[in-house]
Amino acid sequence: MQALAERLTDVLAGAEIASLTAIQFSALKTFAPAPEELRGRRIERVGRRGKFLVIDVGGDGTRVLVHLSQGGRVTIEKPPKSTRPKGGVVRITTADPDRPSVLVHEYGTERKAAWWVLGPGDDGPLTTLGPEPLSDEFATFVRTGTDGRRVHTILRDQHTVAGMGRGYTDDALHRAKLSPYASLKSLSADERERLLTAIADVLADGLEHERARKGGLPPKVGDHWVVHGRYGQTCPTCGDDLRRVSYEAYEVTYCPTCQNDGKVLADRRMSRLIR
Repeated sequence: MQALAERLTDVLAGAEIASLTAIQFSALKTFAPAPEELRGRRIERVGRRGKFLVIDVGGDGTRVLVHLSQGGRVTIEKPPKSTRPKGGVVRITTADPDRPSVLVHEYGTERKAAWWVLGPGDDGPLTTLGPEPLSDEFATFVRTGTDGRRVHTILRDQHTVAGMGRGYTDDALHRAKLSPYASLKSLSADERERLLTAIADVLADGLEHERARKGGLPPKVGDHWVVHGRYGQTCPTCGDDLRRVSYEAYEVTYCPTCQNDGKVLADRRMSRLIR
């Protein structure tokens, strides 16, 4: 999301908004200020907070937030378009005909991408976000915390730490050689430092990879992940087969040898099927 925000700044910064077109009306989560009230206002920059894109408008604290969720993608449309594609969420067009339009759209059947128009002083959904993963606040939490939840759960919880997600969580735990079932309170001081180092490393690697992209956000993402989504493939560290634990809406990928003393964790979805 950081690299995408940087690319969108290159496309949009300094331009006046011509329109914010709600293609999927249920995705707009606010009603005041109305999107049309931003017409003619200047886009200052596109930033990021957690997994939200933050578009600063007018320099007075007005912002447009975009959350892509799992299936959301971004297309840079050059020349600008006015069609209403299937899965479209919102389109941003500028008053400069030489600038592209920016389309937020979704793949698949889930419709969870969303956007907000926030007036000055309104933080909307940003209010409940936890600290960034590279912040001193989160480092202190990891070093001193007694949270009994699994570390994998903690890192995916946007209220605890904002911006990690499933892919970077799987890869960080693999790099730190920690079981996805380990709780924070059970970790030694050395394991906690390994976790912080691994988080910083996987995020740095991911940012370097994503900054090499051009344009928006394509359908295929996460091709740089080491273990996430690579169930059944060979662990690049030890050569063991990568395993997974499947849940209703997601799965955890890990290496039994590197992360769990060679033990395979029970996959509850498979256990139910075998009964």
